[in-house]
Amino acid sequence: MNNLESIARKITGILFAQQSLASAGFIAAATLNSIVGKELSHSSSWAGVPTAVYLLAGAFAAFMWGYVFDAIGRRGGLTTGLIAGVIGSSITFYAIAIHSFPVLLGGMIFMGIANSAVQLGRFAAAEVNRPEHRGRAISNVVIGGTVGSVIGPFVAGPAGNLVGSWGIDELAGAYMVAAFLFAIGAVVVFVGLRPDPREIGKQVAEKYPETVTGTGAARSVAEILRQPPAMVAVVSMVLGQMVMVLVMVITSLHMRDHHHELTDISAVIASHTFGMYAFSIISGRLADRWGRGAVILIGSFTLVVACIAATISPDVLPLSVALFLLGLGWNFCFVGGSTLLADQLSPLERSRTQGFNDLLVGLASALGSLESGFIFASLGYNMMAYVSAGFALIPFAVVLIWMRRK
Repeated sequence: MNNLESIARKITGILFAQQSLASAGFIAAATLNSIVGKELSHSSSWAGVPTAVYLLAGAFAAFMWGYVFDAIGRRGGLTTGLIAGVIGSSITFYAIAIHSFPVLLGGMIFMGIANSAVQLGRFAAAEVNRPEHRGRAISNVVIGGTVGSVIGPFVAGPAGNLVGSWGIDELAGAYMVAAFLFAIGAVVVFVGLRPDPREIGKQVAEKYPETVTGTGAARSVAEILRQPPAMVAVVSMVLGQMVMVLVMVITSLHMRDHHHELTDISAVIASHTFGMYAFSIISGRLADRWGRGAVILIGSFTLVVACIAATISPDVLPLSVALFLLGLGWNFCFVGGSTLLADQLSPLERSRTQGFNDLLVGLASALGSLESGFIFASLGYNMMAYVSAGFALIPFAVVLIWMRRK
């Protein structure tokens, strides 16, 4: 097994690298999406639409990627996804340059497709590692977003100044950087992700057959999701993502309305993305040690606290703390839920079930992004945060019921 462990470490390292590069690109863009949406559509109500389109495209693409990853392997799927990111970022850059809202939405579609492929990389890490190390493996990939949380928001300002000197709107700079980062990520995956995680995952399953659920014929997705642990995993990830998106997407616009500079907005978003990724190393190990349910409970409770804290003040420091907690709560729900779902699947069931899960996650977060703009425009930022806190209580209750029955 030593050789398999060595290969698993290498694969996890490559997946960490691509996650770092891609996250930096996505976060740089996400920092400005609502502002770009408002400026190109000339309406606050439409501020969340670009992110909603991005998430919807990612949601439907996630289900497709599940089959693509099975057909051409994890390496081919991830490389193709990152190339889609290059295309999407380039289209978005052009849309801002010509001030076209419809073209902007076209770019968001490609970026959403790319993001859904990148997110499935966490499951590739889980399948090549020993079962008792799955939480740690997923967290080691997700933590790559820490690099993105540091680099992404802070490149928005300098990149904006650069393109501004070219006579282009400064908001386009972040998307130019994103395209560059996706291109590097595609090269890293294409060159380094060998052998394909799909093949190593089969060998790990053969080595530990007693830990694989459903070793016979592959079950349907509906049959799998009828199992309580799988249902709990999906609910935790879906609602954790939705709550995070509801608050995060509109916070930059909320700060813009309070006359904060772009650097202050970037700092708050950086604190949020730092919370999303930096503590993955802890959440994954806790999921392996304390159990998946306990980690999800911590995450959903933290989301509730974060949503309430976001209403305290529009100043930079209070919002930074609240958005940091929002990211931390999402991380615990995401890592705990991903690990719990991975536990329930045989090799034949992995890609399509995980793709369907990410479809649901994307749909829920797209709905959150779309509604955030309308709630913000009609009822204000604080009411939107209170609504989000209510949604965050649902996974908390679901996990408690499952754990008591178990």
